[in-house]
Amino acid sequence: MKKAIFTSVTSLLFTVLLAGSALAQAADQPTGKLVVYTSQAPEIAQQTMDAFKAAYPDIQVEWTRNGTTQLMNVLHTEMMSGRVKPDVLLVADAINLGALKKEQQLYAYQDAPVAHLKPSFYDRDKTFFGTKIIATVIAYNTQRAKPVNSWNALLNADNKGQIAMPSPLYSGAALYKLHTDIATPDIGWNFYKQLAALGIAPQGGNGPALKAVASGMDKYGVITDADIIRAKKQGSPIDLVYPKEGVSYVTEPVAIMKSVHNLPAAKAFVNFLLSEQGQKLVADQGNRPVDDRVAAPEGFAPVAQIKLLTPDVEKAVADDAQVRAQFTALFGG
Repeated sequence: MKKAIFTSVTSLLFTVLLAGSALAQAADQPTGKLVVYTSQAPEIAQQTMDAFKAAYPDIQVEWTRNGTTQLMNVLHTEMMSGRVKPDVLLVADAINLGALKKEQQLYAYQDAPVAHLKPSFYDRDKTFFGTKIIATVIAYNTQRAKPVNSWNALLNADNKGQIAMPSPLYSGAALYKLHTDIATPDIGWNFYKQLAALGIAPQGGNGPALKAVASGMDKYGVITDADIIRAKKQGSPIDLVYPKEGVSYVTEPVAIMKSVHNLPAAKAFVNFLLSEQGQKLVADQGNRPVDDRVAAPEGFAPVAQIKLLTPDVEKAVADDAQVRAQFTALFGG
């Protein structure tokens, strides 16, 4: 009888401990509202938010999507009013986030899970973290143009008005390319001056430029590789070349605002994007992950075969206003 009572009590205690452990784990799970500003394409952003919500069902995500420059304009207006809305930023390039870091607007997430990332893919002070590798390359319409292996080979009179490219005044990837190019002797400002002489009018983001080349309206484009590969897989007459001078690349970094309203949820968002699960999502979305444990989708050249050009981000931040002004003088706003 005593043994039966002892067994029952032990079983009850074990059940209570299990329940307590489950409650403790539930209490540790982040909850509440998380506000995200992102420059991801709308359908990609929706996939990202849906996957995160599936992993963290107790977090309610509100997200806003626009071009990186437009998001930065909105954010700076909010900063001036003292009412910063986003907890997290997920944008194209490190230059805009570098500027926010310089203004001491970003939270340093010292415990971020970066063990599987190369140091070049995240800020050394851990204020922002790359989530993928997106290279800007030469796109060409396979029915109207032949592949060329050099940026400078585009500068041909036959291509007058026939090169589609996003504007660095709108696109973070295009801005990063501009800063990278002018710091690369084989490209430099001369590349942009000759584009202007050919009547090229950079505008908008990568989406419109991609459509212009895929439709045959333009022969060539200066577009991100992931967008081209996705369009090619969908049957568009488009292909890409990684030029011999090298390519700029952005890592679509994620950052937590220093004014964050829900820090546990914000950290969970960063953790998710950098996790193996999050990196597999990146690959499933048709992008090259920053975590080399996760393979890139079919169609991407191996990183070892690409000449990746990396600018001095701090210099780019310092020179950005001047560089934008010089670009505007060449092409207009």
